[in-house]
Amino acid sequence: MKNICIIAGARPNFVKIAPLIRAIRATEGAHYVVIYTGREDDASLEPTLFDDLQMPHPDVFLGVDSVRLNEITSQVMARFDSFLDSHPVDVVIVVDDLASTMAAAIVTKKRGIKLAHLVAGTRSFDIQMPKEINRLVIDALSDYLFTAGVKSNSIASRSQGDASQTYMVGNILMDTLRYNYQRLQRPRLDLQENNYFVLTLNRKALLANQEQLKQMLDAMVAAAGDMPILAPLRQDAHDTVAALNDRIRLISPLSYLEFGWLTAHAKGIITDSGNVAEEATFNNVPCITLNSYTEHQETVSIGTNELVGGDVELLSTAIQKILQNNWKKSSLPDRWDGRTAERIVKILL
Repeated sequence: MKNICIIAGARPNFVKIAPLIRAIRATEGAHYVVIYTGREDDASLEPTLFDDLQMPHPDVFLGVDSVRLNEITSQVMARFDSFLDSHPVDVVIVVDDLASTMAAAIVTKKRGIKLAHLVAGTRSFDIQMPKEINRLVIDALSDYLFTAGVKSNSIASRSQGDASQTYMVGNILMDTLRYNYQRLQRPRLDLQENNYFVLTLNRKALLANQEQLKQMLDAMVAAAGDMPILAPLRQDAHDTVAALNDRIRLISPLSYLEFGWLTAHAKGIITDSGNVAEEATFNNVPCITLNSYTEHQETVSIGTNELVGGDVELLSTAIQKILQNNWKKSSLPDRWDGRTAERIVKILL
């Protein structure tokens, strides 16, 4: 029996580990435990999340509650180390690039336990970003580097120095989207399909530069004309946007299934999220990313995503292209087939 420990450090991680749990349950010779590094009453975990994803709640909550990255790192290290004292595991799977992810990775390797990194090989090449440091550390320590695309595969192999430890398993986000696609729920909003934009904002640097953000919001509204821009934002982003532009249609955060429906039926999406851009490519919905880089290059080279950074003119032009139905043609990247979790479990066993 192989004991697999899966670490989740934030809400988006659960969207990526749900398929892993299903794959492990369907496989003989494997047992899993899911650990959430945060609190059981974490407000970011909406009550419907686990039902929407059709997955169980975490088995263990480490209870770390801090916004200071070094405090998160130290507390997760201490509490995860204590957990391992009485719970032997054979392999630990960490997801993405959070401070809590890096902390669990360090403890795992100090314990001499095999480490697997899910969504390895992503880079911004900006060492000033805390997440970039986390990525470098996790990839360097990992025994299994599970990547989503060709570019990530190349980066991960260079980071580790051993290509035999790098596996292009595909995009696990698509496992979840495909599994739940027929279950997506139309939100109770007054809207017409293919006749609205969706705006998501989460990146702290973008929200902090309010002068630039106001220019971008004003440009969005002007370019969109009569077409509404719906923004299901969490509190900080909601308050910031509300203070800067009163023509953005702010709505409450949606459940996973409702948000999935909203983005799948939009005219276009404006976002700073790599995950949202990936789902837009799957749905063949035009996507504008408010950043000058993406960790998921295949969404640009093959998919529906375009990068505009902070350039107001590029942003306006992109919105106009969407309205004119003049967006580029796209296709699905390799291994976005919904079988990523199966490949991972097979490799681990």
